Amino acid sequence: MTETQPESKANFVEFVALMAMLMSLVALSIDAMLPALGEIGRDLGVARDNDVQLVVSLLFLGIAVGQLAYGPLSDSTGRKPALLAGLGLYMVGCLCSLFAQSFSMMLTGRLMQGLGVAGPRILAVALIRDQYQGRQMARVMSFVMAIFIIVPMIAPAMGQGVLSIASWRAIFGVFLAMAIAVSFWFTIRQPETLPLERRVPLSPARVVSGFHEVLTNRTALGYTIAAGLVFGAFIGYLSTAQQIFQEQYGLGELFPLYFALLSIALGAASLINARLVMRYGMKPLSRWALTVIGLLSTGFFVVSYLAAGHPPLWALVAYLLVVFFCEGILYGNMNALAMEPLGHIAGVGASVVGSLSLLISLAGGTLIGQAYDGTILSLVAGFGALGIAALAVMRWTESGDAVEVGVERSR
Repeated sequence: MTETQPESKANFVEFVALMAMLMSLVALSIDAMLPALGEIGRDLGVARDNDVQLVVSLLFLGIAVGQLAYGPLSDSTGRKPALLAGLGLYMVGCLCSLFAQSFSMMLTGRLMQGLGVAGPRILAVALIRDQYQGRQMARVMSFVMAIFIIVPMIAPAMGQGVLSIASWRAIFGVFLAMAIAVSFWFTIRQPETLPLERRVPLSPARVVSGFHEVLTNRTALGYTIAAGLVFGAFIGYLSTAQQIFQEQYGLGELFPLYFALLSIALGAASLINARLVMRYGMKPLSRWALTVIGLLSTGFFVVSYLAAGHPPLWALVAYLLVVFFCEGILYGNMNALAMEPLGHIAGVGASVVGSLSLLISLAGGTLIGQAYDGTILSLVAGFGALGIAALAVMRWTESGDAVEVGVERSR
C-alpha cells in the first residue's frame, strides 16, 4: 500500500538501487577503511592500538548527531535539498581526511563525513516511508539492505586494492568520487516525495513537539532502543574486525576475503526476510532472531573461554555467519517497526529513531571495542548480552501494545 505516488523517472528497481547506494556511502566509508587502520595509526602517530578504532567511532558519532537535523530540515525544505546538503558536507569531510597531517585532523574529517552522510542515510528511510508503510516498507527496506550489503562485501577488498598501488589517502579520493557520482544520479532521477502541501515551517517548537511524540510513543521508543542494542554489538565487530582477523588470527591480506564471506550472511538474510516478512510478520521473525543470537552467543562464549579467547578460526567464522544472518533479519524489521506509527512525521521520526538507536549502538560498540584484549571474548559477550537485552525490551514494548489493545476493546 502506498501513501504518496510522485511521478518518478525511475522505476521500482532503480529506486531501490538508488536508495541502497545512498545508504551504502555509510558502509563504504567504514569498511573500505578497515584494511588501512593500522597504516593510518602508524603514519599519524596513534598512541594506543585501540585508539585507531576512533576512525570508525567518530564517523558513527557524526551520523548520530547529524541526522537529528536532516529530518526536521527535510520536512520544511523537502527531501532533496536536505539530502544534497548532506552530500556536500560529506565531500568536505573527505577532503579534510585526505589531506590530514595529524590524527586529530583525521578524526575531524571523519566527524564531518559522519555529519554529512547522515543526510543520505536517514533521508533514504524517509523517502521510502513517504511512499510505503507496514510490511511493504519492510519489504522495500529488505531489498535495499540486500543491495546495500554488497558494499561491505567488496569495500575492504577495494581498500586493500587501493593500498596495493597507493597510500591510504587515495581511499578518501574514492569516497569523494562516489559521493559526486551518486549526487548527480539522485539529482537527475529522483523526484521530490514530500509535496508542498505537506511541508511545515522549520521551528524549534515543532521539532521539540516531534521529539516528544517519538519519545513518548511506546512502540517507536521500544523498537528504537531494541534496534540500538542489536546494532551495538555489530559496531563492536566493525571496530575490532581488523585487529581480530589481521592481527589476532594473522590473516593479513586475506582479511577482506573473510570480511566478505561474513557479509554474505547479512545479504542473504535481507533477501530471505523480504519474502518471510510478508508471510510471518516482523515481530515473530525479530523474536526468533534475537533468541538465536542470545542462546548461541552464550554457548560460544563458554567455548571461547575454554580456548583462552582464541577458538579455531573456522568456529569463529561459523558462529559469526549465524549471528550476522540474524542481524540481517533484524535490521530492516526493527527500523520498520519503529517507524510504523510515525508516518505523519516521517522526517522528524526517522531522525530521532536513527539518532537514538545509533547513539545507543555507539555506546555499546565502543565499550566492546575498547575492551578488546587480543581475544574475542568481549565481542561474543557483547553479542550475547545486547541480544538478550534487546529481546527483553521488545517484550516490554509488546506488553504495552497488548495493554493498549485491551483498553480499546473495553471502550
